[in-house]
Formats: sequence, structure tokens, C-alpha cells
Amino acid sequence: MIKALGEIHIKSASWMKAAIYGIILVLAYFSALKWMVFVDWAKEDYSHCYLVPFIVLYLIWDKRKELAELPSFPSWKGMAPFGLGIALFWLGELSGEFFTMYLSFWLVVIGLCWLHLGWDKIKTIWFALFVMLAMFPFPNFVNVRISQVLKLISSQLGVWMLHIYGMSAYREGNIIDLGFTQLQVVDACSGLRYVFPLMVLSLLLAYMFKAHIWKRTTLFLSSIPLAIFVNSFRIASTGVLYSIFDARVAEGFFHGFSGWLIFLFAIPFLVFEMWILRKFPPKEGGSQKSEGRGQRAEGRGRTIDIGKPTRMFIAALVVISLTFGLSRGIEFREKTPIKKSFSLFPMNIGEWSGKQGSMEQQFIDVLKFSDYITADYTNPQGETINFYVAYYQDQRKGESIHSPETCLPGSGWEFREAGDVDIPLGRASQVMRVNRSFMEKSGAVELTYYWFPMRGRVLTKLYEVKLYNFWDALTKQRTDGALVRLITPVHPKETLKDTEARLQSFVRNMVPVLNEYLPGK
Repeated sequence: MIKALGEIHIKSASWMKAAIYGIILVLAYFSALKWMVFVDWAKEDYSHCYLVPFIVLYLIWDKRKELAELPSFPSWKGMAPFGLGIALFWLGELSGEFFTMYLSFWLVVIGLCWLHLGWDKIKTIWFALFVMLAMFPFPNFVNVRISQVLKLISSQLGVWMLHIYGMSAYREGNIIDLGFTQLQVVDACSGLRYVFPLMVLSLLLAYMFKAHIWKRTTLFLSSIPLAIFVNSFRIASTGVLYSIFDARVAEGFFHGFSGWLIFLFAIPFLVFEMWILRKFPPKEGGSQKSEGRGQRAEGRGRTIDIGKPTRMFIAALVVISLTFGLSRGIEFREKTPIKKSFSLFPMNIGEWSGKQGSMEQQFIDVLKFSDYITADYTNPQGETINFYVAYYQDQRKGESIHSPETCLPGSGWEFREAGDVDIPLGRASQVMRVNRSFMEKSGAVELTYYWFPMRGRVLTKLYEVKLYNFWDALTKQRTDGALVRLITPVHPKETLKDTEARLQSFVRNMVPVLNEYLPGK
């Protein structure tokens, strides 16, 4: 009776600790979790993430008997992932990056489990902890890169399938020309929203597939080309039905329902693949029972320090509470106002005359900048340059600079030949490095330069922006910065050298003027 009461007391204390951890973690990561659920998961590419927490809970519940048989051996080694998670918390909090916060949350959860349950139980539920990663959407710039590759591959395969069917089709970038009409493979048709869910599904099937590791790995990796191939077939089918019916096929019921067809085809294919893989040697999977006995054997002979879990709980709770308190109680970013409002920016720069434009309120609400200017400048030859600057007096999670390489592809523009270029400013051999790329959309080609003026620095990479935001928030209490973007059309009758010269000439005249508006070091 005394032993039973002791077990009840220990279990009650464990559940109490878990509840306290849960509350303080939700408070500390509230902004990141809120963004993840209501913003990231609301995107169609990641709508499957709503199911992942339930899958994780089921996987842990499925291991309940093994967990009950294994004793808990708390270990201070759990402080390694826990400490790394706290470090990533501050990196994400001060740099304004949600994905870093997601990884921080995952590592902190693993660290707490390791601290209180021990390594044996961590190994028992390792797959559930690994599947947790599927909850966390990638940063936008990663999504854009993946989507661009998928659009290109899907377009190529789609045209190849149309040729097999006997239709005349020509591809230029992500545009499929059918002669009587054109199909544009936009982000929604890239297949990204099918690749990720199929990867999660194939991962679960591979986990349940009692076979050799190479068979499980093959099953999982096959989901990527499978999703691309089926999506390409969907695009080709749209082209075929378009020729028989009309545009309602591409934009109506079939466009939505064909997405479900991908899964109706892919799931039986993965099951069939499992059947095929069983025919190859070796034909026996590993024995999980023997592994479980080995784990229990490893626990024999260990002594349990009764006060150790309490000390760990107090230490971890203090660290998380301090992290939460400092992140909410101390303002690491002071708002740094712009020197002069962009409404005063001159419309005559050198030989260029400009006309200031405006942005729709819906975009202003999304971008959340402090001040901005957009204007079209024209030279005496009639050549034009679109000039855009967005200034942020401080940058936070969800309120930070967006790279054109992330935003413009969503409008249908495709980036080509992206890289850096050094622009001589004409003062004592001073050179400024900026991003340079060609953009193409529906046959139109434009050259764009963009860079990020940040507290006396000129940066070209978004990860540099995040790292310097973190460092300057700690050392200067500043995260202000700007995005500068210039776009000029590439005319068919001019050389690329002429286009470059036009844009660089404008930059040399504009930069000294812009410096009068942006705060320095």
C-alpha cells in the first residue's frame, strides 16, 4: 500500500511539473506559436501541419507500455539541447526570425524530456520527437527557392507528358505555350503543398514498415519524385482538358479536385512500393523486442538520486522564467526615427525626373514598415527606373525586412542570374556591393538591384541582416534598417551593358541623397 501511494505521489508530481513547464513554455514562445498556428499553418503549403501535433501525441501514446516498463533516469546531459534551445531563443527573438524560434522550442522540449526521463526513454519516443519538426514551416526565402525549382521541374515534365499525348507545347520558364492559350505554372502549382504532406505520410509509412533501413529510406525519399511526377501529370491533364473544354477547367472544380487526386494516386503507389520492397533481401526487419530488453538491461544497477529531478526542475524553470521575463521586461530595440520623411525625397536626381507613387493599404499593413517611398524616374531619353525604399525604425518577429527575392516571385516574377555586383561610387575608389538579378514575367525582362542599409552597413544577404540585428540589439539597442530596390526594363534593342550602365549611373547619383534620410551608425 505504501509503495502504491508512493507511485501515485511521484506520478502526480510529474504531471504537475509537466503542466508548469507547459504553461511557462507557452508564455515564453507565445508570439512564435501564435504566428505558426494562425499565419504559417494558414498557408496552403503548410495546412497539413494542423495534423502533426495529433500524430506526435499518438506516436507517444503508442509507446506508453514501453515507457511504463522503463525506469526514468534523469540526466544533466539534457542541459545540452536545452541550453542550445535557449541560445536560439535569443537569436530568434532579437533577430526577428520565427524559424529560429521554432527550432528553439523543439530543442527545449527535447532537453526537458532528457533531463527528467533519461536517455532510454528518449530513444523510445525518438521518432515522435523527430516528427515534431514537421510542424515548423521553413522561412519564406527557403520556400521560394524550393518552389522555383519545383515549378521548373514540373513545367518540364508537364510539357514532356503533353508531347507524349500528342499535343504541341512549348515551355519558356514556367510558362507553357499550347498555341491556343498559355498556362502559367505559378507558386500554387509548384507542387510544394503536395511534397511536404507526402513526405510526412511516407515518413510514417517508413516507420511502420518493418524492413531493413535501406528499404525504409527508399520509401521515404521516393515521396519527393512521386509528388513532382504526379503534380506534373496534373499540369499536363489541365492542358489536355483545356483543349477540350475551356478555361473553367484550369480555374474551376478540376483545379481544386485534382490536388486531392494526387493523394488518391500517391497513397496506393506508396503501399505498392512497400510490397515491392519486401521482395528484396534482406526480408526481415530488426527485432524491437530485443532492443527493449537491452534498454531495460542497461537500466539495471543504476541508483536514483531522489532529489536530482527536483534540482533539475528548479534549474530549468528558473532559466525559462528568466528568459521569458527578460524578453518581455527589457526593451532591446529602441525605435530609431528616420532623419527626414520620405515625403520630402527630391523628385529630381541628376538628369532623372521622378513621379512619386503610392502603395495600396493592404500591402502597407502586411509589410509594416515605418516609412517608404516608391517613385518612377525618367531620364531625357525616356528610360525609366522604379525606385523603392522601405524603412523600419526597429525590426521584430513578423515586422522585419522582406527580401524582393521572396516577395516578387509571389507576383509571378521569376528571378534569373541572381548574384552580386560592385558599383563604383566615384569617391576615392569607393565601391558598394549590391544584389543583382534579372526578373522575367510573361516575356518581359527587367534588371533589379537591391540592398539593405543597416546602421552604417550595406548588406546583401538576409541572414546577415538577421545576425546583425541580433548583435546590434545586444550592443546598441538598435535594429533599424531599410530595403532599397531599383528596377529598370531591359529593352530588346539595347545591350545588357547599357542597361547596367543606366542603373549604376542612377545609383551613384541617388546614394548620397538617400544617406541624408537614413540614420547612420
